[in-house]
Amino acid sequence: MPAVTVENPLTLPRVVASTDAVSRPVLAVTTAPSGFEGEGFPVRRAFAGINYRHLDPFIMMDQMGEVDYAPGEPKGTPWHPHRGFETVTYIIDGIFDHQDSHGGGGTITNGDTQWMTAGSGLLHIEAPPEALVMSGGLFHGIQLWVNLPARDKMMAPRYQDIRGGQVQLLTTADGGALLRVIAGELDGHQGPGITHTPITLLHATVAPGAEITLPWREDFNALAYVLAGRGSVGVDRRPIHLGQTAVFGAGSSLTVRADEKQDSNAPDLEIVLLGGQPIREPMAHYGPFVMNTREELQQAFEDFQKGRLGTIPAVHGMTEGGI
Repeated sequence: MPAVTVENPLTLPRVVASTDAVSRPVLAVTTAPSGFEGEGFPVRRAFAGINYRHLDPFIMMDQMGEVDYAPGEPKGTPWHPHRGFETVTYIIDGIFDHQDSHGGGGTITNGDTQWMTAGSGLLHIEAPPEALVMSGGLFHGIQLWVNLPARDKMMAPRYQDIRGGQVQLLTTADGGALLRVIAGELDGHQGPGITHTPITLLHATVAPGAEITLPWREDFNALAYVLAGRGSVGVDRRPIHLGQTAVFGAGSSLTVRADEKQDSNAPDLEIVLLGGQPIREPMAHYGPFVMNTREELQQAFEDFQKGRLGTIPAVHGMTEGGI
């Protein structure tokens, strides 16, 4: 980890926060509980315990792995429905096959992102390819759910296939960090992901002892989740480590620092930084559906049960009866 990198970050465009930027304070640092998803792959629930007013427009985020599977162990998720939001799957190490009932999908690997806008609804499957199941291997990534405003919840589903080589690579003034902008904008540099809800999503690798201060839109919230390593957040250097999320308050810049000494299995601080423009609408969320009202939620379940969200294509030897 990570898959997408460069030998010399100083060859990249540099991001610098304005000298008069207001540093965002750290409101809280939470620790993600561990669990299992789908057919049993390990996850950390990054946003567990955080008040939704600090998350909006994000709904949830899971760190999948990091796990080194033995042969026969890799797992995925069975066919399942979605409506009313977007799923963003970023694979750092490993391979995942995706398919949905609207014809979207593909294989994503080392540094790729699959961005699925469920919109009005579809069926979806995520699974390791058969070759990986046979061989085993490293698997690590995140899945983020991004809410859609009421006006977009019933839009036609859409699929974006973002390859690792498409992400916007940036660095800081001293080259102490590699910034991979997956979606949104950072200091005038645009990531490839097309979003309905304005957000910024990036994965930063911060070298031991390096500190980064990034400009951040004042109308966005701000969150940081540690994928590996240890460091601190905010100008008061609040400690943070693997599996923890920092919630930032208001301001126009955010600061992250990597500890000078890192664990042997994590040479750098690996951190996801994300923020978005809050939708500030009522949210009714249950399982795979995220709507505005309880009635819309009930309608989503009814539509799913009556097959209105699509039918399962023939894939991986599965049929409609296999759901």
